[in-house]
Amino acid sequence: MARLGGGDERDGRRARVRSFVLGGLVGASAVAAALRRARRRRTRPPQTGLGAFESAPCYREVLERERKDGP
Repeated sequence: MARLGGGDERDGRRARVRSFVLGGLVGASAVAAALRRARRRRTRPPQTGLGAFESAPCYREVLERERKDGP
């Protein structure tokens, strides 16, 4: 008995392989983007506690206003 639909089987396999390869590329690019983003975050140490608040521009404006106007 001869197969008449042999081309469909190859097309399905080819589509699955193509989908697998494209999914791998998308996943790899997501990992690369996450690593770049994580590297950027490590360059500037986060300020904690009052140090973060006292370096805020709005707090500096309040201090300047109090110096000008007096306490």
